[in-house]
Amino acid sequence: MVTEIIKIENLTKHFPILGGILQKTVGYVYAVNDMTMSVREGETHGLVGESGSGKTTVGRIIVKLTNPTSGKIVFEGEDVSRVKGEALRNYRRKVQMVFQDPYASMNPRMTVKSALLEVMKIHSMHKGSEYEYATKLMERVGMSEEHLYRYPHELSGGQRQRVVIARALSVEPKFIVLDEPTASLDVSVQAQVLDLLKELQKQYSYSYLLITHNLAIIKYISHRTTVMYRGVWVETAPTQELFKNPQHPYTIALMSAVPVPDPTLKREKIILKGEPPNPIEKVVACPFQDRCPYVMDICREKMPPNTDLGS
Repeated sequence: MVTEIIKIENLTKHFPILGGILQKTVGYVYAVNDMTMSVREGETHGLVGESGSGKTTVGRIIVKLTNPTSGKIVFEGEDVSRVKGEALRNYRRKVQMVFQDPYASMNPRMTVKSALLEVMKIHSMHKGSEYEYATKLMERVGMSEEHLYRYPHELSGGQRQRVVIARALSVEPKFIVLDEPTASLDVSVQAQVLDLLKELQKQYSYSYLLITHNLAIIKYISHRTTVMYRGVWVETAPTQELFKNPQHPYTIALMSAVPVPDPTLKREKIILKGEPPNPIEKVVACPFQDRCPYVMDICREKMPPNTDLGS
């Protein structure tokens, strides 16, 4: 039986725009609109979309760095949308995040050892054996004990990302949001980090939400994938099926832009016309209407219903 570790239902996030002398709300940035998706236990679920699609906002809402305007987050069968106090701290221990820029997410004045031990102390984890566990964590992510005494500027980009992953693992989470975890790394180092994430998942059954714009990474590591466009999810499918047989016109256009390593293989590259809708304009119908080659009058009147096309 497939078990969902986390599910978001009709998630919406609108950021207020303040203006005037009194800084009153004069409008909103409609970042996420009626987003619904789930991640199963032990799987990597990819969340892909171009810049401004709202995918990072979804991740930040899940780890409670910002609250949703409306909607629900269900973790292990419990609604955690508005948890506070001790319940919030327990939730944050189980749900961690690896950020896009490892250097920016580390304190430049703290050694790796101090950073790891601080997290364990905050969550009262591994009392009396914090250092020993920190050493094990370093080994787990392919680093040595001597790296514990280094500062962020003394580490390479790949090493910093491994430390950030170790920090997330230090509180024994069940679910990890990976926000562009390899975007700032060289291609060779990207592969090492992705292989590390796959191996950790294989050994410890972690569940990942992988947020990225890189379709090659999605294809390499994700089991299922959700495609976002302008704050709305447009398609969800098993990753291999999505690459083999995309259904939504936006997904088809994305896939056509992926380079093919075979120079003799030619395929049509779809160039979308027009511009994405302004995020400060509320979505009242299909957000893809102005760029879609199959647009109909009804698309400009209401949002198309979600349709299950099977596997």
